[in-house]
Formats: sequence, C-alpha cells, structure tokens
Amino acid sequence: MFENIFKVGIVVNRMKDRITKSKIDKYYKLTSEALGIARKAVVKSKVKEGEEIFLMVSSYLSDAMHFKKEGRLVDAYGALNYAHGWLDCGARLRIYKVSDDRLFTV
Repeated sequence: MFENIFKVGIVVNRMKDRITKSKIDKYYKLTSEALGIARKAVVKSKVKEGEEIFLMVSSYLSDAMHFKKEGRLVDAYGALNYAHGWLDCGARLRIYKVSDDRLFTV
C-alpha cells in the first residue's frame, strides 16, 4: 500500500518540474494583466521610462507565444520570466504606482 502512495507522490512531484502549455498560458495571462495595470499607472514624470519597459515586456510576451507555437516551452517560460522581471523592475523603481503584490514585487 505505501509503495503505491509513494509512487503517486513521485508522479505529482515530477509534474511540478514540467513546463506545460497550460503553465505558459497561466503566466502569459498573469503578465499581460500586470502590463495592463502598469500602463495605466505610469508616473507623469516617468512616461519615457515606462514606454521603454512596456516595449520590452510586449516583445518578450510576443516571443513567448512564438516559442510556445514552436513547442519550445522552456524558451517560452524564460521569455515570460524576463517580461515579468521588467514589470517588477519598473514597480520597484517607481516608474508606475502599483500596489498589487500578487502581480508585482512591491
């Protein structure tokens, strides 16, 4: 009995180590949501900096979907991490005023 429970545990743990299309979709949606909020919250004196960040985020989001379509899920996941990293950087540097700690490192 315990052997079967242990084997099930291994399967569950291995699934946490997988990058799946659903995981890509989840983080694409999360990062897109954060981008939308950040675009509406740019500090007036930081518009130029905000636009630079948003261009990079948009580019990485586009790259992520391109990689996903090609089946390159590791690259897609990496691009999403870069995209969200740019957003977090802007939040920490106060380029935009955001407070949602689910979407940003604030």
